[in-house]
Amino acid sequence: MEPIHNITLLFVDDEPLILRSLIRALRDEPYEVLTANSGEEGLALLEERPIDVVISDKMMPNMSGIEFLGEVAERYPDTLRIMLTAYTDLDGLIHAINQGKVWGYLQKPFEVDSIKLTIEQAIQTKMLIAERNMLRSSLARYKSEYRTGFHRFVGDSIAMQTVYRAIEKAGPSRANVFITGPSGTGKELAAEAIHHSSERSNEPFICLNCAAIPKDLMESEIFGHIKGAFSGAIANRDGAASEADGGTLFLDELGEMDIALQAKILRFVQTGSFQKVGSAKTEKVDVRFVCATNRDPYQAIADNHLREDLYYRLNVISIDLPPLHDRGRDVLLLAQHFLQRFSELENKIFVGFSDRAEQLILQFDWPGNVRQLENFVHSIVVMSDGPLIDYDVVQAHLPGDTPTPLVTKTEPNPKAADIPPIGQGSTSIQKESKNVAPLAEVERVAIEQALLLCDDNVVKAASLLEVSPSTLYRKIQQWSEATS
Repeated sequence: MEPIHNITLLFVDDEPLILRSLIRALRDEPYEVLTANSGEEGLALLEERPIDVVISDKMMPNMSGIEFLGEVAERYPDTLRIMLTAYTDLDGLIHAINQGKVWGYLQKPFEVDSIKLTIEQAIQTKMLIAERNMLRSSLARYKSEYRTGFHRFVGDSIAMQTVYRAIEKAGPSRANVFITGPSGTGKELAAEAIHHSSERSNEPFICLNCAAIPKDLMESEIFGHIKGAFSGAIANRDGAASEADGGTLFLDELGEMDIALQAKILRFVQTGSFQKVGSAKTEKVDVRFVCATNRDPYQAIADNHLREDLYYRLNVISIDLPPLHDRGRDVLLLAQHFLQRFSELENKIFVGFSDRAEQLILQFDWPGNVRQLENFVHSIVVMSDGPLIDYDVVQAHLPGDTPTPLVTKTEPNPKAADIPPIGQGSTSIQKESKNVAPLAEVERVAIEQALLLCDDNVVKAASLLEVSPSTLYRKIQQWSEATS
């Protein structure tokens, strides 16, 4: 058993000779040893500093060892307690142990090896208890943060837990937010969630899809116009900027906006000021900007679809929405959610999908993401009778003859998808050269990759690797000690 450092022991005995003997017995051990001549003195030491293990004589004047250890158990439950006794009153010891006052006992006259072994076992027990409490705390914290949905989002995958936390942190801020992600992943839902998580939640949320408005009308849609500003402008009209005053303005598909108009948007973002089309009057509003694009922003800048200075002005907080095929079993939660919604809308009764139908849904790639899945389920509800949707119905409504042959998607699993298998990745095994990486190195690559994917959450990483969290903690401790 490896020696354990940074451990403090307290011996309590009314016989100085016994205390000196105990100090001598442990002088070569890596422990800090304190002594006290009475229970009262021992309690005073415990009030001053944390102590890992207390070893107390049973028979002492004024306060007996059992009384003293009972006080320690009540005031300092994390301190392990050992009884030192020359008597064979096992009934009394067993009673004290059963009451939780005593972890174990040593009998006088004691042997040095027996004392060392008992203390080492006690410390190992204390470390296991501390580790268990830490894991319980981590698990409780994870469960408290784990959500099956958020605002109008549905899904409990790790990818979406990250999105939920980002929205929750971004919402109360006054900072602008830039949302990226493929079409159909819910960028407008994310913008709404940010607005409703902010102090502006009771103010307007105005959404403009820059790809859906003709180029010639976009400036008027955003800033408004005055009567006679252009052909067809028969009255003064407020734009989205005025309507969003005090609230949030969401500019969806920003990369589709005319590059010349983006210069005016940049000034608006910087100053909060604008002029309606045809007006020389400057107006000022208080607007928070949330923007989105399904393009890669840097590629859009390179292609002259997005002004670089506008992007950096808006991209204070970035939120990236994952495609549906990266969300594991969220696709089934969403399919069931849409099934219930459209069943009510179409006044039909559907109870769910068969197991084979679910596997087909999981295997399909869903290039149109959540929007495609939503329309797919609506189509099934309209065209089918139910109540259970089977494999043939799902297959008939999927595009193409057969679904894209993908690995069945459950919760994204680093073991199978992201951690390099033996023979690939950073620990390569090449058949030609017959170089075999040590098993410990392959194991470390797998563990470090799992921790990276889980943001250093040991509990989640252990679950994905299908090992005990304590195993990962021990491995990490061993690596740390090896490099220190």
